[in-house]
Amino acid sequence: MFKYLTVPVTPFEQNCSIVWCSDTLKAAVIDPGGDLPRLLGAVKQLGVKLEQIWLTHAHIDHAGGTAELARLLNLPIIGPHTGDQFWIDGLPLQSERFGFPPSETFTPTRWLHDGDTVQIGHCILQVRHCPGHTPGHVVFYSEEAQRAFVGDVLFAGSIGRTDFPQGNHDHLIASITQRLWPMGDDTVFIPGHGPESTFGRERQTNPYVGGT
Repeated sequence: MFKYLTVPVTPFEQNCSIVWCSDTLKAAVIDPGGDLPRLLGAVKQLGVKLEQIWLTHAHIDHAGGTAELARLLNLPIIGPHTGDQFWIDGLPLQSERFGFPPSETFTPTRWLHDGDTVQIGHCILQVRHCPGHTPGHVVFYSEEAQRAFVGDVLFAGSIGRTDFPQGNHDHLIASITQRLWPMGDDTVFIPGHGPESTFGRERQTNPYVGGT
């Protein structure tokens, strides 16, 4: 069975999620932006075995701790989409600009594309390419658990920013309406910041995409 725990990290309170298969206790971490001692403490408390890093996109608060964690535990880095290569290359500058601890560039073990899947233990999640906030943003969806990890594409009552380099508002709206809504109104999504919500609730009440 698919399980997860969300751990806020970095000064931006980014929702890093530890996901695991309850049958095998094999785990992945989604978007390790920083605060690695806190993350590793949660992994130890859960009693799971961290085997992979999954990235929705390469902004500093989501990817800042990736290289260090991968090196520390010899973990493969899965994602994001190739469109975010320039954000990965710019991680050292991002860390300096936003006052984060120094961050390193890295090369993903595997780039992700729309329609791919990722697997941890017996649990398989679908990958959807959802550009707009960044060009290489991806989302992870567990049909079994009706949960979607959407990074900074969609929030409870809001949507992702598109004023960063290569952001695109039209692409973001299309990602939400064409890639997220088909996952179903009852699907709960875990955003990159703030509380969880459902796609159905956002379709009805979100002022940026309500009624779409």
